[in-house]
Amino acid sequence: MMWLKPIGLCASMAVITSLPVQGQQLLALDDCVRLALGAPSAVQSAEREQAIAGERQTAARAGRLPQLALNSTYAYNSPNSHTPNPFSFVALNAVREYLAVADASWNLDFSGRLRAVRARERAGGDVAAADLAIARRDLRRTVAWAYYNLLLARRIVRLEEASLEEAREFERTVRARHAGGEASRADILKASVQRSQFEQRLAQAQLDATLSNQILASFWTTDVDVALPVEDILDSATTLPAEIQEHDPQQAATALAQRPELARMDALSRSFGAERTIARAGLRPEANLVFQYGLDSIQVRSNHLGYAAYVNLNVPVFDWFRARSGAREASYRNEQVRIQRASAERALTREYQAARSRVRSWHERIRMAQSAADNTRENLRLVRLLYDSGEGSALDVVLSQEAATQAGRTFYSAIADYQRAAADFELAAGR
Repeated sequence: MMWLKPIGLCASMAVITSLPVQGQQLLALDDCVRLALGAPSAVQSAEREQAIAGERQTAARAGRLPQLALNSTYAYNSPNSHTPNPFSFVALNAVREYLAVADASWNLDFSGRLRAVRARERAGGDVAAADLAIARRDLRRTVAWAYYNLLLARRIVRLEEASLEEAREFERTVRARHAGGEASRADILKASVQRSQFEQRLAQAQLDATLSNQILASFWTTDVDVALPVEDILDSATTLPAEIQEHDPQQAATALAQRPELARMDALSRSFGAERTIARAGLRPEANLVFQYGLDSIQVRSNHLGYAAYVNLNVPVFDWFRARSGAREASYRNEQVRIQRASAERALTREYQAARSRVRSWHERIRMAQSAADNTRENLRLVRLLYDSGEGSALDVVLSQEAATQAGRTFYSAIADYQRAAADFELAAGR
């Protein structure tokens, strides 16, 4: 940037010392997001929940398939104590009974309960998918904020290092002029106080950079004290996206349709609709078909094989209150989701427009901050020339150095805030 040119050799050395070791790959934002997604986090928990929902859907589909089973039993029924031939228990067929039967049972689902269970589990899978999308999106946004915070903190460290070197150089100049009788003791005190203030500010900036590095590294590693070789993009051109430059009312509706929060609410609504159907199934008859083939005899012989078929019909007579209450509860919950969705639509629309406005505002403020930074640096140069020629005061130099440093911080903060606002806009746009 133009306003950094007067800093000279000190700023160049600060840039060199902040670069990673040769051969070490720079981490872009996408690299940091990829590392964070690969580490244990809420995203991986959401992935496990999605896998669980998938297994539940498989179990729900299996509920509509015929159930096959093999039953094998040997029963010994003691003879009657008075007469040895008849067996003791009438419920059994002989003294010795052999049972080897293959059962096939199929629920006919006249009530629609199994279909509703399957629909509920599908909706649960959609809820899990929406939760996973939200977790991934939130992690990307959090990593992006930490990434830009680290870039900003390191830029401020370099700025404070350059300003401190300028303050020290000015203090040396003032002391040299005082030795020649051209500066007062008060000028030395002003320069010394400013140098001390810049030392404290540099220490705070270094602490902020260390903490920012630890926050970003903690997303994927425990070695948080190792300096991350992140790619510095604060000097890259910040072009305003066309989606923000051109106002199209349809953009907000498109962004709203892509938000996973609304998809999650729609899935919850379908889930509660299925719960209502399951509850109402308790008011309807249920039937199942059973087919058996095998051996049920007092002797193990192939000519004793046979088959049997059963049709079971269960008609509920007095369980209406519980089923009706369950159906009403599901209906109330479904209506509650509809209310929440309508409220969320308004809130998310406002969030989209607010994010769009923040991006445009910070984009304009970058230009204003850069102009202010250039002006303050030029003012500092002129004030130093006046002081060196004996026409200016040390106080003017001190105030100009403070203003130039603060303008630099404001300029870099504007760039970082623009990048953070752009990350928030991506979230608000459903991406």
